[in-house]
Amino acid sequence: MADFDPGPPAAVARHFAKVPSYADYRKMFWHDWGPVFYRGRLNRTARLLAIASDPGPTERIAGRTLVGDAGQRVQGFLTKLGLTRSYTLVNAYAYALLPSRAQQAAPLLSKPEHLAWRNTLLELITGPQLQAIVAFGSQARLALRLWEGSPEVPVFEVPHPSSRSPKVLVDSWRAAVTELRTIVTPDADGDPSVPNYGPKFLESDYARIPARDLPFGVPPWLGDDAWGRKDKPRHNNCVERPSSDLLNTLVWRAPRLE
Repeated sequence: MADFDPGPPAAVARHFAKVPSYADYRKMFWHDWGPVFYRGRLNRTARLLAIASDPGPTERIAGRTLVGDAGQRVQGFLTKLGLTRSYTLVNAYAYALLPSRAQQAAPLLSKPEHLAWRNTLLELITGPQLQAIVAFGSQARLALRLWEGSPEVPVFEVPHPSSRSPKVLVDSWRAAVTELRTIVTPDADGDPSVPNYGPKFLESDYARIPARDLPFGVPPWLGDDAWGRKDKPRHNNCVERPSSDLLNTLVWRAPRLE
């Protein structure tokens, strides 16, 4: 049981329950699937805070953020820093954003009730052990810049793991890892000497999501889509939204066992 995430501390869970309504903005989000809040440590022990944009379909199934293709890329980033547990991951939005509505949704980040809720969350989950913050993508950068009173630690603004500019992504992530290795203390069972990113993103740059970040009872392959990336046709996520019903249907695919 200790290998799985037991859920948020009571104070954080109470705050999650107070997430402001997205109902007035439902046309910009996969609203009916509800919010997904976090992955990692919420007890103020994290040495690195990472903010991304919003959860996706795999995140909805897992009930934890950054567990699909983008999350496995982020886990690889954390692995290169020697972090196996001392991190917390959240998003600018608690609901999955429709990509075509990103610009329209951005003002929501500044709405007083959303801003106050998000900043209070960030304060609840970070503490004196925090050594750095990483913002993945433009939505995360804006959310971070709106955090008044944020900790005085180094901040890294890098492309989102789903960036459509692969060279810009890998060059930026390589530089960030190089600098973060001088700032963030690795976990005792981590290895920050593993290879940094090369000229392009490789399968070896992915890392599976550890069980300690996932709820008890999920299948053992959830959080590791290496099988899908090798499949034909290739699919980077085990969960997808079918084009026939983008808003209300998810399709979850399990690997075929040999």
